[in-house]
Amino acid sequence: MATKVKNEPIVRQSLFSKENYLLMAAGLIVLAIGFFLMAGGKSPDPKVFDTKEVYSFTRITVAPILIIVGFIIEIFAIMKKSKSN
Repeated sequence: MATKVKNEPIVRQSLFSKENYLLMAAGLIVLAIGFFLMAGGKSPDPKVFDTKEVYSFTRITVAPILIIVGFIIEIFAIMKKSKSN
């Protein structure tokens, strides 16, 4: 004879912990800042090409570094295991 098994509630465990979500949010903020810094500024005269504005240190160096750092934070946040596992 088969024994009757009680229906136990299924406990769903979240894929990520709170720390993972906070790191993901931080990575998104860093990415947004990087893309914002890389975005072009509006020129007063669209027919004039201003090399100082287009090839500025912020757009050429700082913004891409921030974007790469943001992606590294995102990868770390996804791969990080929570302490409870």
